[in-house]
Amino acid sequence: MEKNAKIYIAGHRGLAGSAITRALRRQGYENLLLKSSSELDLRDQQATESFFSREKPKYVFDAAAKVGGLQANSTYRADFMYDNIQIQNNLVHSSWKHGVQKFLFLGSNCIYPKDCPQPMKEEHLWTGLLEPTNQPYAVAKLAGIEMCQAYSFQHGADFISVIPASIYGPQDNYDLTHAHIIPTLITKCHEAKVRGEEEVKIPGSADRRREMLYADDMADACFFLMQHYDSSEVINIGTNKDHTVRELANLVKDVVGFEGEVLFETGKPTGMLLKFLDSKKITDLGWKAPTDIREGLEKAYQWFLEHVAPQGDYC
Repeated sequence: MEKNAKIYIAGHRGLAGSAITRALRRQGYENLLLKSSSELDLRDQQATESFFSREKPKYVFDAAAKVGGLQANSTYRADFMYDNIQIQNNLVHSSWKHGVQKFLFLGSNCIYPKDCPQPMKEEHLWTGLLEPTNQPYAVAKLAGIEMCQAYSFQHGADFISVIPASIYGPQDNYDLTHAHIIPTLITKCHEAKVRGEEEVKIPGSADRRREMLYADDMADACFFLMQHYDSSEVINIGTNKDHTVRELANLVKDVVGFEGEVLFETGKPTGMLLKFLDSKKITDLGWKAPTDIREGLEKAYQWFLEHVAPQGDYC
């Protein structure tokens, strides 16, 4: 990508989009199109079409999505389906119509089948039933990947799709209604430490396994793939290492300095038991995640202390 190229990062305020924005700026890209959802509602076809007609970006990173943890996915099923499909349809079609040179679509590891073999290879997509708790979101993301492939096949568009491992880091969502596992653990352990409590409760099984990818590593991989990957076939982005949620809880406890006990409410929804990506394709291209889990958690907690903790009623 040329340094002066106009680049649109959809969803630049979120966890993934903000990381992609930081990565581009580190690489010397400054001609970035950044619009908040209040400035540009990507669910609105006419507004999206007008934006692309006016601005004509050369490259697009699609990190715009309605996302959330188990509780949000189970509660707002219609919203997760409608919003994400609308956003994808408008971005993909407008990008093709207005001559975007290259488009990157950000998928999710939850789109693999519920009982997928581990590690999950790209060819395992569409081979089994989805996890029911996040099925509407997963169906929407699968549709986005299929759409990118269809536009590549029919129109020759250079649209690529990536599936990252579970992302965490700066700009994560710490609202416990919507939070994923790392912000949930950080918030609850920090609250308990400040209040002098002896235990915290985390919904779901302690034995489920998660592969955690620091957000800035994900963004670095997306930038790398925009330079070095031209296939419409989906590609995984992972760390080649996973952890049980109990192991993650113990790491977070240590980073936060909480000396109490983490209890797991096994009667509550757990989601997929195993989510570990096979990242051989991107590894063979020459990319490897540089941030280990301990370093990533320390950075995530520092961001939490600077941006979230001061607003907490427990401080």
